[in-house]
Amino acid sequence: MEFHLFDLNLIQWLLMAFCAMLIGMSKVGVPGVSMIVVPVLAIIFGGKQSTGVLLPILMIADLFGVLYYRRHAEWSYLWKIIPWAFVGIGLALWVGEIVNDEQFKDIIAILVFLCIGIMLWHDRKKGKQFFPDQWWFAASMGVLGGFATMIGNVAGPIFAIYLLAIHLPKNNFIGTSAWFFLIVNYFKFPLHIFVWKTISWQSLTIDLVTLPAIALGAMLGIKLVKVLPEKVYRSAVIIITALSAFLLLV
Repeated sequence: MEFHLFDLNLIQWLLMAFCAMLIGMSKVGVPGVSMIVVPVLAIIFGGKQSTGVLLPILMIADLFGVLYYRRHAEWSYLWKIIPWAFVGIGLALWVGEIVNDEQFKDIIAILVFLCIGIMLWHDRKKGKQFFPDQWWFAASMGVLGGFATMIGNVAGPIFAIYLLAIHLPKNNFIGTSAWFFLIVNYFKFPLHIFVWKTISWQSLTIDLVTLPAIALGAMLGIKLVKVLPEKVYRSAVIIITALSAFLLLV
């Protein structure tokens, strides 16, 4: 189904602005908050179509992260995982062609729950040395992350596990993550246009209207990181995201 600017009602536009703000916040150091966006947009636009609406917003926000942290990327680790991420994207591209929209939304919901589980698992294991420094670990994280980012734009927690495994300092963590998602998201763009046909001039027009909200989110994110307790923030993100993902299954 094709969406135009005037197809959205006031509540949907408010949700779009809220989602764009969350994306902006996520790219300047508020990790995980963008997980809420995925199920919300899937409810508004449908499972597959929502991925095409969300991608250009992510691409714009990725530029914020790369501009701030462009010198801090660890390219040796990126080269280990990016080729495998392309494999995962290819697998997701095929899956997306053979399932209907309800099944697509179910897959997104399952991936969101999986990522929530990864976040909780990491919290329980924090500080313990349990990640293998083996090629198959980067390969498995790459394939899973590529699949998750193509199907539902939810690869953040998966890639975070890979970066945590190699114990990167904070700035290198953010810089490496910023470059990874800029590369894979811009790689996905023509696939959404020509293969899935989920991006059009109409959907891009909707995305462009959210630009001020993305910028506002980035500014709020910088301030929020300084004042919001980490435990309260993470708990709120997990609860709201889980409830949103549950709505996709109803």
